[in-house]
Amino acid sequence: MSCEEINVTAPVLSESVPMIPPYATMLGFTRYVTRTGPAKATFVGGLRKARERRSGFNPHGQLVKALKADIAFRTGGSYLNGVTDLVKDRWKPLYESVSAGALTYLASLGEPERVGLAQTRDALASVGPLAVKINPHFGLRYEDGKREAVRLHFDEAPPTPEAITATLHLMARHMDQILPNAEPVLVDLRRGVTHRIDPAAKPSDIESWLAGEAAAFTAMWSTTVA
Repeated sequence: MSCEEINVTAPVLSESVPMIPPYATMLGFTRYVTRTGPAKATFVGGLRKARERRSGFNPHGQLVKALKADIAFRTGGSYLNGVTDLVKDRWKPLYESVSAGALTYLASLGEPERVGLAQTRDALASVGPLAVKINPHFGLRYEDGKREAVRLHFDEAPPTPEAITATLHLMARHMDQILPNAEPVLVDLRRGVTHRIDPAAKPSDIESWLAGEAAAFTAMWSTTVA
């Protein structure tokens, strides 16, 4: 469980009947939609318990900082090349497996002087009855004026088509708040692959699908015993 899935201040709870309103980060919700059957309820129960405990840890923070530093200071990967030495031994294998793909992604951005960081903002979305935090990792601004809002995927397995579709749609849906006039992208960081919105996709169909998933998520959240 990553800290992104619980990065919200817990509400004041009644001593007799604790009421934890349903909530998910974009990471949590997109992981949920890729699951099927009983695994969905198990996953929602885990998110609820993590929020109740306000527990979690994000092991990728140093890598994100290194990638952003290489982009901002146009250092061509020197921060990424050195970041593995800065983390605890238990995280070194993870950083070794991810940093190579991060360097591939960094190189794919082109000449360092032609791209820089852009400030993004988080957005709180209503997906059906569910509150979902939309939180890209950073924004990019290119020399030609093009902008991108970037979400990173760190998992060992590549993102599923469902996760890609949900992530990009949710970001595009709130781009006016996140980074106006930007294109949403999802970067599979272990492989250095960038995913973009499928121009053939129908936003109305995706919206209906996500609303149904959010309704089921909310029902499971309410019935899950913590």
